Amino acid sequence: MRLEVHVHADIPILEGVSRKRIEEALAPWLEYLDADSLADVKSLEPEEPGLRYDEKDLMLVVCWTGEIGKSFHGALEAALENLGPYCYEAVEVDLTVYHDNGEQESRLLFVGPTAQAIHEAQRRCMLEDVGALLARQFDEAKVKEALTLVNDLFDRDWKEKVAQPQKPERAFESYTRPARKNLH
Repeated sequence: MRLEVHVHADIPILEGVSRKRIEEALAPWLEYLDADSLADVKSLEPEEPGLRYDEKDLMLVVCWTGEIGKSFHGALEAALENLGPYCYEAVEVDLTVYHDNGEQESRLLFVGPTAQAIHEAQRRCMLEDVGALLARQFDEAKVKEALTLVNDLFDRDWKEKVAQPQKPERAFESYTRPARKNLH
Protein backbone atom coordinates (compact mmCIF):
# COMPACT_ATOMS: atom_id res chain seq x y z
CA MET A 1 0.00 0.00 0.00
CA ARG A 2 1.43 3.35 -1.02
CA LEU A 3 0.79 6.56 0.89
CA GLU A 4 1.37 10.20 0.12
CA VAL A 5 3.84 12.09 2.30
CA HIS A 6 5.09 15.65 2.59
CA VAL A 7 8.57 16.47 3.95
CA HIS A 8 9.39 20.08 4.78
CA ALA A 9 12.56 21.72 6.20
CA ASP A 10 15.12 24.45 5.72
CA ILE A 11 18.42 22.90 6.81
CA PRO A 12 21.43 25.22 7.23
CA ILE A 13 24.63 23.62 5.93
CA LEU A 14 28.19 24.27 7.07
CA GLU A 15 30.36 26.43 4.83
CA GLY A 16 32.60 24.36 2.56
CA VAL A 17 30.24 21.39 2.24
CA SER A 18 29.77 20.60 -1.43
CA ARG A 19 26.59 19.59 -3.23
CA LYS A 20 28.27 16.22 -3.90
CA ARG A 21 28.74 15.60 -0.14
CA ILE A 22 25.12 16.48 0.52
CA GLU A 23 24.00 14.11 -2.22
CA GLU A 24 26.23 11.38 -0.76
CA ALA A 25 24.68 11.96 2.67
CA LEU A 26 21.17 11.86 1.21
CA ALA A 27 21.99 8.72 -0.82
CA PRO A 28 19.52 6.44 1.04
CA TRP A 29 16.66 8.82 0.25
CA LEU A 30 17.85 9.45 -3.33
CA GLU A 31 18.19 5.70 -3.94
CA TYR A 32 14.69 5.15 -2.55
CA LEU A 33 13.38 7.73 -5.04
CA ASP A 34 15.52 6.26 -7.84
CA ALA A 35 17.18 9.66 -8.28
CA ASP A 36 20.81 10.25 -9.19
CA SER A 37 20.99 13.79 -7.79
CA LEU A 38 19.01 16.46 -5.94
CA ALA A 39 17.93 17.90 -9.28
CA ASP A 40 16.22 14.60 -10.14
CA VAL A 41 13.89 14.77 -7.11
CA LYS A 42 10.54 16.13 -8.23
CA SER A 43 7.55 16.73 -6.00
CA LEU A 44 4.04 15.61 -6.88
CA GLU A 45 3.05 19.23 -6.26
CA PRO A 46 4.46 21.30 -9.16
CA GLU A 47 4.96 24.46 -7.05
CA GLU A 48 7.20 22.64 -4.55
CA PRO A 49 10.96 22.66 -5.17
CA GLY A 50 11.58 19.07 -4.04
CA LEU A 51 15.16 18.94 -2.72
CA ARG A 52 17.28 21.97 -3.56
CA TYR A 53 20.65 23.08 -2.23
CA ASP A 54 21.17 26.84 -2.30
CA GLU A 55 24.96 27.13 -2.35
CA LYS A 56 24.86 30.91 -1.92
CA ASP A 57 22.76 30.81 1.26
CA LEU A 58 24.15 27.42 2.39
CA MET A 59 20.63 26.06 2.81
CA LEU A 60 19.19 22.68 1.91
CA VAL A 61 15.54 23.41 1.10
CA VAL A 62 13.24 20.42 1.45
CA CYS A 63 9.67 20.83 0.28
CA TRP A 64 8.68 17.54 -1.29
CA THR A 65 5.48 15.56 -1.66
CA GLY A 66 5.56 12.02 -3.00
CA GLU A 67 4.13 8.55 -2.85
CA ILE A 68 5.91 6.19 -0.48
CA GLY A 69 5.97 2.56 0.58
CA LYS A 70 7.04 0.77 3.76
CA SER A 71 10.79 1.32 3.46
CA PHE A 72 10.57 5.12 3.06
CA HIS A 73 10.92 5.98 6.75
CA GLY A 74 14.14 3.99 7.08
CA ALA A 75 15.61 5.64 3.99
CA LEU A 76 14.68 9.12 5.22
CA GLU A 77 16.05 8.48 8.71
CA ALA A 78 19.33 7.11 7.31
CA ALA A 79 19.67 10.15 5.04
CA LEU A 80 19.06 12.58 7.92
CA GLU A 81 21.52 10.74 10.14
CA ASN A 82 24.16 11.00 7.38
CA LEU A 83 23.35 14.68 6.85
CA GLY A 84 23.65 15.64 10.54
CA PRO A 85 27.43 16.28 10.62
CA TYR A 86 27.08 18.72 7.70
CA CYS A 87 24.43 20.82 9.44
CA TYR A 88 25.32 24.26 10.76
CA GLU A 89 22.69 23.92 13.49
CA ALA A 90 19.94 21.52 14.49
CA VAL A 91 16.52 22.09 12.95
CA GLU A 92 13.18 20.37 12.69
CA VAL A 93 12.02 18.41 9.67
CA ASP A 94 8.23 18.18 9.36
CA LEU A 95 6.93 14.88 8.02
CA THR A 96 3.23 14.51 7.24
CA VAL A 97 1.74 11.22 6.06
CA TYR A 98 -1.66 11.39 4.34
CA HIS A 99 -3.72 8.22 4.78
CA ASP A 100 -6.31 6.96 2.29
CA ASN A 101 -9.11 7.52 4.82
CA GLY A 102 -8.40 11.27 4.88
CA GLU A 103 -6.51 11.28 8.17
CA GLN A 104 -3.00 12.62 8.44
CA GLU A 105 -0.16 11.72 10.76
CA SER A 106 2.52 14.25 11.60
CA ARG A 107 6.01 13.55 12.89
CA LEU A 108 8.70 15.98 13.77
CA LEU A 109 12.22 14.82 12.96
CA PHE A 110 15.30 16.69 14.11
CA VAL A 111 18.60 16.80 12.25
CA GLY A 112 21.74 18.47 13.53
CA PRO A 113 25.46 18.25 14.11
CA THR A 114 25.32 16.82 17.67
CA ALA A 115 22.90 15.24 20.13
CA GLN A 116 23.14 18.35 22.32
CA ALA A 117 22.30 20.64 19.38
CA ILE A 118 19.28 18.46 18.60
CA HIS A 119 18.20 18.57 22.25
CA GLU A 120 18.34 22.38 22.18
CA ALA A 121 16.31 22.47 18.95
CA GLN A 122 13.74 20.19 20.57
CA ARG A 123 13.64 22.55 23.56
CA ARG A 124 13.15 25.57 21.32
CA CYS A 125 10.29 23.92 19.42
CA MET A 126 8.60 22.70 22.59
CA LEU A 127 8.80 26.13 24.21
CA GLU A 128 7.30 27.73 21.08
CA ASP A 129 4.51 25.14 20.85
CA VAL A 130 3.59 25.19 24.55
CA GLY A 131 3.82 28.99 24.70
CA ALA A 132 1.53 29.42 21.70
CA LEU A 133 -0.96 26.91 23.05
CA LEU A 134 -1.11 28.41 26.55
CA ALA A 135 -1.23 32.01 25.28
CA ARG A 136 -4.72 31.31 23.92
CA GLN A 137 -6.02 30.92 27.48
CA PHE A 138 -3.59 32.49 29.95
CA ASP A 139 -1.82 35.78 30.51
CA GLU A 140 1.89 36.27 29.89
CA ALA A 141 2.94 35.69 33.52
CA LYS A 142 1.21 32.29 33.67
CA VAL A 143 2.61 31.26 30.32
CA LYS A 144 6.11 32.23 31.51
CA GLU A 145 5.62 30.12 34.64
CA ALA A 146 4.73 27.04 32.56
CA LEU A 147 7.62 27.65 30.14
CA THR A 148 10.05 27.79 33.07
CA LEU A 149 8.84 24.35 34.13
CA VAL A 150 9.23 22.97 30.56
CA ASN A 151 12.73 24.46 30.37
CA ASP A 152 13.62 22.77 33.69
CA LEU A 153 12.32 19.44 32.35
CA PHE A 154 14.64 19.76 29.37
CA ASP A 155 17.60 20.57 31.65
CA ARG A 156 16.91 17.48 33.77
CA ASP A 157 16.40 15.32 30.68
CA TRP A 158 19.78 16.36 29.26
CA LYS A 159 21.54 15.67 32.58
CA GLU A 160 20.00 12.18 32.62
CA LYS A 161 21.07 11.51 29.04
CA VAL A 162 24.64 12.61 29.75
CA ALA A 163 24.78 10.40 32.87
CA GLN A 164 23.73 7.28 30.93
CA PRO A 165 26.32 4.95 29.43
CA GLN A 166 27.47 6.34 26.11
CA LYS A 167 25.51 5.21 23.07
CA PRO A 168 26.53 6.07 19.56
CA GLU A 169 25.53 9.67 18.90
CA ARG A 170 22.68 10.07 16.47
CA ALA A 171 22.40 13.00 14.12
CA PHE A 172 18.60 12.95 14.14
CA GLU A 173 15.63 12.22 16.38
CA SER A 174 11.93 11.84 15.66
CA TYR A 175 8.74 12.49 17.59
CA THR A 176 5.03 12.38 16.85
CA ARG A 177 3.35 15.75 17.00
CA PRO A 178 -0.17 17.04 16.55
CA ALA A 179 -1.08 17.53 12.90
CA ARG A 180 -0.36 20.93 11.36
CA LYS A 181 -0.82 22.20 7.87
CA ASN A 182 2.19 23.58 6.04
CA LEU A 183 1.32 26.92 4.51
CA HIS A 184 3.45 27.85 1.54
